[in-house]
Amino acid sequence: MSRAVIVVGGGGHAKVLIEALRLAGVEILGITEADPEKHAQVVSGVKLLGDDSVIANYGAEQILLVNAIGSINLPKDRTALFDKLKARGYSFATVIHPSAVIAVDVSLAEGSQVMAGAVIQPGSRVGRNSIVNTRVGVDHDCEVAEHVHLSPGVTLSGGVHIGSGTHIGAGATVIQGVTIGSNCLVAAGAVVVGDIPDGVTVRGVPAKEVSA
Repeated sequence: MSRAVIVVGGGGHAKVLIEALRLAGVEILGITEADPEKHAQVVSGVKLLGDDSVIANYGAEQILLVNAIGSINLPKDRTALFDKLKARGYSFATVIHPSAVIAVDVSLAEGSQVMAGAVIQPGSRVGRNSIVNTRVGVDHDCEVAEHVHLSPGVTLSGGVHIGSGTHIGAGATVIQGVTIGSNCLVAAGAVVVGDIPDGVTVRGVPAKEVSA
């Protein structure tokens, strides 16, 4: 990664990303944060530059952005931020923690993030702006679409397909060959044993549809 980065968002996910960036030797110019009450703070030793308008002080060819908006529900805010700044011509860095294990033929799209201890096996693809969080296991030939969040400890068995904008909660397991649609919410600890259509929330063992 030849260009310095600005981390967009100053919450907990920013701390995780900053650690990964430092270990990878990436220069961090600072953090932007929408909440003005946080502008005097320092996050993991990195200064806050101001709100997102600060980004306009840099040309799109000068910097890369890192999307530090996390999610505990559908990642709508994270998606909106990515789309807004892409429309202005900026590009997002793909962040990989040095401890992640990624097969040589894995495809990681722009702005994807692979955190500490994650394993991504051969034939798998991760879409734009998606998070493969701490200790996630993605087995062979999985398709993870854009704007997906695989929370810490998620397990995807082989041949799983995850649609765009879906959030998979911490510790959830998806068995082999299952397709989960777009904008779905899989609760923490769920075990998904069958296909899930778009826009559905599931929880439990085995996972069953519930009201969102």
